[in-house]
Amino acid sequence: MGRFVVDIVRDGTFIEVQTRGFSSMRAKLDALLDGHRVVIVHPIAQRKWILKGPRNGTPSSRRKSPKSGRVYDAFAELVSFPSLVDHPNLSIEILMTDEEEVRRFDDNLSRRRRGWAIVERRLIDVTDRIRFDTAADWLALLPAGLPTPFTTAELAPAIDRPRRTAQQMAYCLREMGALEVRGKRGNALEYGVCPGA
Repeated sequence: MGRFVVDIVRDGTFIEVQTRGFSSMRAKLDALLDGHRVVIVHPIAQRKWILKGPRNGTPSSRRKSPKSGRVYDAFAELVSFPSLVDHPNLSIEILMTDEEEVRRFDDNLSRRRRGWAIVERRLIDVTDRIRFDTAADWLALLPAGLPTPFTTAELAPAIDRPRRTAQQMAYCLREMGALEVRGKRGNALEYGVCPGA
């Protein structure tokens, strides 16, 4: 479509499968959204198994990663264009997945990676699909029981994610027009739901 490549076209809808790096999509969305329906499909690994190939003759290993993805992790990508989320032609579908991550040993890699490179990601199963069409859909992720107003220090344990994820969530919801800043508590901003949101 013009200078852009679209992953899938189905019944006039453009479908983009984006595992990470939403920032690279900003120019494409600006060009396509006014005239086309766009759905971004974003997988998040709820459960991941790490497979390591042979090293020095030792057999492969398979272990479950201690990290568990949650739908809230999508806000780390949404910070690239939160103001576009409420565009009538844009939908975002989060796929919660089980996957395998295949790693191979390479002596040429930096010590930070300890010599292991990710060479493949394999989809095992899609365990849930969550569709977001409006800012109100994203606002519905706000957990019940938060104080009014609340800070990101209170939001983080309520969603069981790090403070940084809570800050990204609050920023995105504010840019969508779903949250507003109500004041400050020490150095922390206090948030509340916008009237009518």
